[in-house]
Amino acid sequence: MKHFVSAAIMVAVILSCSGPKERKTWNNVDKELASAILCDRTLDVVDSMGHALLSNGYNAGSGYNQTWIRDFNTFIEAVLDVVEPEDVRNALSNFFLMQQGNGEILDGYVPVDEFEWDDDHTYISPSAPGFIGFKNTVETDQETSLVQAVRKYVERTGDRDFLSAVLAGKTVLERLKDAMDYLMREKLDPGSKLLTGALTSDWGDVENDPVNCVDIGPGSTVTVDIYDNAMMVIALRDMTFLDPEGQELWESLRNGFEKNIRKFLWNAEEGRFVPHLYPDGKPSDLDFDESLIYYHGGTAIAIEAGLLSKEEIRKANYDMMANVKASGMPSIGLTVYPTYPPGFFPGGMKDPFNYQNGGDWTWFGGRMIQQLILNGFVAEAYQEIRPMLDRVIVNDDFYEWYGPGCVPRGSAAFKGSAGVLCKAIKLLKEWAEEVK
Repeated sequence: MKHFVSAAIMVAVILSCSGPKERKTWNNVDKELASAILCDRTLDVVDSMGHALLSNGYNAGSGYNQTWIRDFNTFIEAVLDVVEPEDVRNALSNFFLMQQGNGEILDGYVPVDEFEWDDDHTYISPSAPGFIGFKNTVETDQETSLVQAVRKYVERTGDRDFLSAVLAGKTVLERLKDAMDYLMREKLDPGSKLLTGALTSDWGDVENDPVNCVDIGPGSTVTVDIYDNAMMVIALRDMTFLDPEGQELWESLRNGFEKNIRKFLWNAEEGRFVPHLYPDGKPSDLDFDESLIYYHGGTAIAIEAGLLSKEEIRKANYDMMANVKASGMPSIGLTVYPTYPPGFFPGGMKDPFNYQNGGDWTWFGGRMIQQLILNGFVAEAYQEIRPMLDRVIVNDDFYEWYGPGCVPRGSAAFKGSAGVLCKAIKLLKEWAEEVK
């Protein structure tokens, strides 16, 4: 679908995509900023494009025919603007129908007749005979993503009956508890009392093992990072909403995670998170100073989890924008900076500024924009969302990620990008309406 955009808007868009600009200073801050937001037609254009895309199924993008929970969690709210709640409920139910006996949640599923890749690590369930499941085990965000998605669904629709629905012999709430039990039983590092995963770049799902880059195996390195654990804090907060009777347990666990994150992962002197802890020791090829690498995505999720003060958020945003300027990348969707050195990760990630090794992802940058708005940094959010909006209009599509020069890469029609932008736009407009 093509969208009409005036010549003036298009010129502004092209200029914006050329790189970051100096921060605009607003006078009469609230009123002037609110007026600019409400008069900005590009917000309406991108919001319309996003909702149109999200009305068309739950697969992650044109390059992915699978439904992933880590993606679905980030666009479920916008989907509920344009899709019947029952359909969304059914999509969520499939994750529970394919839940493993140990409580583990898969990355996602695909209809049997659309399964087309060569992978020995697949899952089937008699409770979901029409689907094949899959999981990249190097990451530790599937269970927490599902908890968050269910909370968003229940809160938005008021459908608390979903929690008592019986799926494959257990209620949804029982299955959510099983998922959290799995993390506490199978993924907890005894030393830091934080969740573990493999050695990936920030929130990524590709590890530095060239033999099997998406599944934990003999060549994997055990790590603890901020992204997985911030996602856990959010999920534990959501469990207090979903399971009021267990509130004391969930709050106690959440307080423990918050305390340990600040103790083991927060570098107070530098005002940023440590990229990784290594419970079993660092790998031999980690022969560079990883502590210099700033994790944009994990920091954004930590802000969502309430782990940073307002002044720490201000500094985080300043540091991210400094990284954008230094790297020459288009937006704060920049994954990490500096990047990991050439050859540290396999495949395309062996080169800097590719995929999760320094690629620019609206999917996470948009979540940082949301948190800036929610924490009172609206002027910053409005300026910093511009390159994300503008490249959607220039390319007439939502791409998975962007390389140097704002070149679109990966899957088109990427719904995670659409979902986070739609939510950010909604938050901007709500703020503007309140202060106009």
